[in-house]
Amino acid sequence: MYYPEPISKLIDSFMKLPGIGPKTAVRLAFFVLNMKEEVVLDFAKALVNAKRNLTYCSSCGHITDKDPCYICEDDKRDRTTICVVQDPKDVIAMEKTKEYNGLYHVLHGAISPMEGIGPEDIKIAELLKRLQDDTIQEVILATNPNIEGEATAMYISRLIKPTGVKITRIAHGLPVGGDLEYADEVTLSKALEGRREL
Repeated sequence: MYYPEPISKLIDSFMKLPGIGPKTAVRLAFFVLNMKEEVVLDFAKALVNAKRNLTYCSSCGHITDKDPCYICEDDKRDRTTICVVQDPKDVIAMEKTKEYNGLYHVLHGAISPMEGIGPEDIKIAELLKRLQDDTIQEVILATNPNIEGEATAMYISRLIKPTGVKITRIAHGLPVGGDLEYADEVTLSKALEGRREL
């Protein structure tokens, strides 16, 4: 089935988004066609504004509309701890817990030789530069619990150890509400490694 060029371009644009296949792209394109024009214009403006007005914090690398970001600027945050995450979305996830009150460092990726991403392609050098400040006492490595995240955490750990800064890794294991019988072996072994005394 061939579509007129304007809708075909719209479908192609939606297919460039992650997780959007051809069927979903067609459904979204026709949904947009049925929207009121002012709603579509607001949607287009929101896309353009997000692209133009958002930047990355020059200190931590988190996405922000002002530099430094609101987290780095907050005097009430614990400035002795830095939590290292892969993406800005991870900062939001950590903030939702309301359990962590320190600073962040966003790597913008993870080491992945298969994808041609080496240590120089992510923000490791910037992290090491931040650690030259003697106020930092602990670095929490909160990279994803997959091969790339683990490799990145190990690499960063080896670089930081000689500085004397305390390095910790977030615990991995079973999700709350999960059943042991459905957990894979790696998850169970990580849960055993991360056990603590009650």
